[in-house]
Amino acid sequence: MDHDSVKLYYGKVLKSSDDLKTSACCTADAMPAHLRPLAARIHDEVSSKYYGCGLVCPSEMTGRRVLDLGAGSGRDAYMLAQLVGENGEVVGVDMTDEQLAVVRRHVEWHAQKFGYAKPNTRFLHGYIERLDELGLEPGSFDVIVSNCVINLSIDKPAVLKGAFDLLKPGGELYFSDVYADRRIPEHLVRDPELYGECLSGALYWNDFLSLARRAGFLDPRLVTSRPMDVNNAALQKKLGAARFFSATYRLFKLDGLEHACEDYGQAVIYKGTLSEEPDTFVLDGHHHIEKGRVFPVCGNTWRMLGETRFADHFTFIGNFDTHYGIFPGCGTSIPFTAADDLDGTSGACC
Repeated sequence: MDHDSVKLYYGKVLKSSDDLKTSACCTADAMPAHLRPLAARIHDEVSSKYYGCGLVCPSEMTGRRVLDLGAGSGRDAYMLAQLVGENGEVVGVDMTDEQLAVVRRHVEWHAQKFGYAKPNTRFLHGYIERLDELGLEPGSFDVIVSNCVINLSIDKPAVLKGAFDLLKPGGELYFSDVYADRRIPEHLVRDPELYGECLSGALYWNDFLSLARRAGFLDPRLVTSRPMDVNNAALQKKLGAARFFSATYRLFKLDGLEHACEDYGQAVIYKGTLSEEPDTFVLDGHHHIEKGRVFPVCGNTWRMLGETRFADHFTFIGNFDTHYGIFPGCGTSIPFTAADDLDGTSGACC
């Protein structure tokens, strides 16, 4: 598979989300109430060409600098532009001329719609595997997002390493994508239709985790995960028994993260000060932290809260002086599926 095949599919074959043959590239999670007004202010042409598989609008974004990998027609970028505010910035990168034409056509329109004196968005033509060629300053972004695009990349390790290099210390890569329960055979990876539908380019869970750690993201955290149905009979026949999942991960750029979840007797208390999450802060699928509750955490989770943009929203109990072994409940299983318990109410790390 190559860039030209992907550009052809998203620039010429697909005219809108209705042209997709499966729901793999367009299965967004139910939108939280605080995001619905933001989506309502997006231009219709932009929304009609949305090809995402999740939501990439994390909390605590005011004033932040954000990079959107594979920005497409710009729906996510323009939602984020509202979250970061007039003093923040969203930079989008895409390689497809037709998509860039759409997103650039509506830059001024959205700035006026949001009540901004000038646009806080800009969009670059380029490849997400070659972020170092775009003139972006290393270590300059607070958050990098991507929505159902990394699976389409022909060099996924380069994407992850490029994102790591562009993040500030304590920054995060927050993205949704499609994953497979096994490695996809090479002859299916070369199938342009399966690849364009976000299926045959999907990484096997464990291969993704290894790539993320090699790029410097030492403790990937799974936020949400759900099985996906391939409802096209012809495509399903090609894929055989392979199963696919839509998942959202957050990867922090933090020094000192350990390979496992280690117990130092630490805990945090959420202050409830994030407007998007007033009652419960969701770090990942196993950390739903209620306001005012003393919540035991491992050393890695402590750093993800205390050395990032979330620090002011928590009270921290303990330190790293004494090690008590592995954090209770920390396992080594592959990411959970819909059959697992997703209530996230325990203090278990993973």
